[in-house]
Parts: sequence; C-alpha cells; structure tokens
Amino acid sequence: MVRHNNVIPNQHFHKDWQTRVKTWFDQPAKKKARRLARKAKAAALAPRPTQLLRPVVHAPTQRYNHKTRLGRGFTMQELKEVGLTKKYAKSVGIAVDHRRTNLSVESLQANVQRLKEYKSKLIVFPMGRVKKPKAGDSSTAECRAAVQATGTVLPLPTGKKAVEFVSVSEELKNFRAHTALRVARNDQKLDGIRRGKALKAGKGDA
Repeated sequence: MVRHNNVIPNQHFHKDWQTRVKTWFDQPAKKKARRLARKAKAAALAPRPTQLLRPVVHAPTQRYNHKTRLGRGFTMQELKEVGLTKKYAKSVGIAVDHRRTNLSVESLQANVQRLKEYKSKLIVFPMGRVKKPKAGDSSTAECRAAVQATGTVLPLPTGKKAVEFVSVSEELKNFRAHTALRVARNDQKLDGIRRGKALKAGKGDA
C-alpha cells in the first residue's frame, strides 16, 4: 500500500481499444452509394431540377453579416413582387419560407431579380395528360427541348474582383496612417467638450 495521502494506484491497462476503434473502410462504398442515390433522385424528378431555387441572404451576427449565402426560402413579400403565390411557387421548384422577413430594400430587390431571372428561364409543362398548353404553360417545342438541371439552381457568383494598381505619389508616401487614426479618434472623443466650450464662449460674447 502507498504511504501518506497519495492517489490510489488504478492503472487502466485493459482498455480493449480494438473493439472501440471506428474505421473508414466503407468510405469508397459510401461514395458510390451517394452517387447512385443522386442519380436515382434525378431520374425520379426528371425533367424537373434536382434542387429548389434558394434566395440570397446575409449570414447572421455582426462578424459574418458581410457575407452572402443561399437561404432557406423566399419571403411572401418577394413572391408578391413577382406576382407568384405560395402554392404555385412550390409547384415550380421555388423554396418558400414564411418565417423569414425582409429587413432591407437591397436584399428584397436582389431576390426579386433572382426570381425574375428564374421565371424567364422556367419551362412549365402542362398538367396531367393534357397536351394542349394553357395560360402560363410553355409551348410544345420548349417542353421537348427541356433539359434537366442538376446541382445548385442559379448559384452565387464566385468571381473575385480585379485588383487595381495605382502609382505611388508623394502624397501617399508622406501620409502617416497611424497619426491620422489617432487624430481622428481624439477629435471624436473631444467633440462634445469642444462644442460645449464653443457654445459657452458664444454666450459669453453675447
């Protein structure tokens, strides 16, 4: 036995870790299964697109709100601007989210333009066995030339902005960014005090 108030020896030498190790030997088979599942889904949905049209939204929180990504669905206001109903939008492959709201005119206009672009490229087949197109349906020639769209519908542009090069002038060489920031910060800090002094000085002169 150990002496004094020490830890009681309790070494774990019989872990039997071989039965608890997770292997990834089925990774190639899972990859093939996912590909076959995508193929079966596309065949079942044909000639409809394999995915729904999603809106462009800004990521939450102040840290990431400058980034844009695809959201869950379009708002009722965005659908109303284009002249679509919730039921019809769902039937032609447009995702709808009744909980989302528009907080800015810019995002509303961007998604309205996105819906208009999708609507211009949309080919609507006649319902059922009726071969004669009705109001809103595409023509027979367009239906025959329709090709199934796979992947993301109207993906976000990923192109990077071109870098602009400028010649370094003497003004840029003499500019001190650190000093300019300190002066601007100090001006903001003392703005109220300076205005108060100027107001008192104006009353004293009067």
